Amino acid sequence: MDASEFKTSAALKETGDSLDLSDREKHLIGLAVTLTRGCQKCSSRRMDEAIKSGISYDTLKATADLSAAVNAGVVLRTAISSANSAELEKDCQGDECVVGT
Repeated sequence: MDASEFKTSAALKETGDSLDLSDREKHLIGLAVTLTRGCQKCSSRRMDEAIKSGISYDTLKATADLSAAVNAGVVLRTAISSANSAELEKDCQGDECVVGT
C-alpha cells in the first residue's frame, strides 16, 4: 500500500461517519451503488448488514428496483442522445458505414 491509499481510506471513513445521513440512508445508498457497479460480493454484504440493522427485505427489493430503473433511464437517454448525435436517421452513404460490421 502506498500513502494515497491511506488518505482514501480516511476520507471514506470520514464520509461514512457523517451525521447528515441516517444509518438507514447510508445502507440503502451503499446498496444502490454496489448493485449499480455489479459487485455481487459487496451487494450481498450490504444486504446482510441492512437486514441485521432492521431494514426490511421489501425495502431492499424496492432499492434494487429503483436502482435498476434509474440505470435503465441512463442507458436509454445515452442511447437516444448517441443516436441523435450520430444522425442515425440519415442514410449512410460512405465506406465508414460498414467498418467493423
